[in-house]
Amino acid sequence: MNSNWFTTGAIAAAVGVALGAFGAHGLKSRVSTEMLAVFETGVRYHLIHAIGLLAVGWAATRWPGATVNGAGYCLLSGILLFSGSLYTMTFTGLRWLGAITPLGGLAFIIGWLLLALSSWRTTT
Repeated sequence: MNSNWFTTGAIAAAVGVALGAFGAHGLKSRVSTEMLAVFETGVRYHLIHAIGLLAVGWAATRWPGATVNGAGYCLLSGILLFSGSLYTMTFTGLRWLGAITPLGGLAFIIGWLLLALSSWRTTT
């Protein structure tokens, strides 16, 4: 599973960079400054957690198991829910999608805690 997480992280990073470039060059004249900032927040968290998925891929080689895999699923879910809701809100203007964003944030937090737990279980 570790190579799958590393591959997923690398693809997520590539998509994040592409979306960042699109936001910087393709959205500037199409959406409000406020919505561009929302989109950029989505990209920032997307890229940070893509790196987190790379870390999960590495961690799976050291501490394989359900906990580290759970961390990967949570980080990936967070990207989809947090960043995805912000991207969709930017494109559609549907502000109610902002209610989904905190679920993605919670998934990010749980993912990082599971990653820490994976390490802690083996070092204690």
